[in-house]
Amino acid sequence: MTPEQLRIFLAVADRAHVTRAAEALGLTQSAVSAALATLERAHDVQLFDRIGRRIVLTAEGAAFVPEARAALDRLETARAVLDDLGARPQGVLRIWASQTVASYWLPALLVRFRVTHPQVRLRLDVGNTAQVAGAVRAGAADLGFVEGAVSEGALRARAVARDRLVLVGPAGQPLPTGAALAQARWILREEGSGTRSVALAALDRLGIDTAALDVVLELPSNEAVLAAVAAGGGISALSERVAEHAVASGAVTLAPLPGAERPFTALSHPERHRTRAMAAFLELAG
Repeated sequence: MTPEQLRIFLAVADRAHVTRAAEALGLTQSAVSAALATLERAHDVQLFDRIGRRIVLTAEGAAFVPEARAALDRLETARAVLDDLGARPQGVLRIWASQTVASYWLPALLVRFRVTHPQVRLRLDVGNTAQVAGAVRAGAADLGFVEGAVSEGALRARAVARDRLVLVGPAGQPLPTGAALAQARWILREEGSGTRSVALAALDRLGIDTAALDVVLELPSNEAVLAAVAAGGGISALSERVAEHAVASGAVTLAPLPGAERPFTALSHPERHRTRAMAAFLELAG
């Protein structure tokens, strides 16, 4: 099998659609179909069921997805090592970042890096803190940037910036303080979110029993949390960077949350090759 066949297989598996995969890859539909047919024929296996106009993974196809993805990740790492043998940073730099970092801190850094190192291609994926750490650990990311502490001891971690969380509530309503926080309705980020873990840790330090909080919603993005708070669903704790635009527009109000400062942390794998592009990006990050 070839790397191109693996890319095509994963593109179709991710989208469950040949035409959309072909468009994403810049190929014709017939070329994608031919590559899949060749892969299946060469290994005497059926990877997809064709049901009318739909295409769905067979059990064999589903089992092959993580192996194909791991193989492509290893290939990207091998290419990065070869690219790094040149005199300047080059190749592809794969970055994963958690939502707050990716939306409110990282973009300006990406622009600055692109200006100084135009020969490096940047690829950014966004997840929560746990997903970012997992991507770095598995080799799917060269660098990860997350909020707060990471319990993944196998990774190298270094603070590169500072952030703080604030309490956020609907505009025109006073925010509770002290023990009254335990009686509020809460809207929190999902499990695995760095924002959630830092917020709960800060409430613990205030003597609040976080296991007994009235959590009415758990949402997968900062923007969704802000919208739910603005609609009167409850209160939350979010990065001040996230909340400042909503406060300026009059949608929400905020108050300090004592003890909720946190670092933005760069993650890398200590046993994987550190390319010149990685070193240059980390130096720029601080």
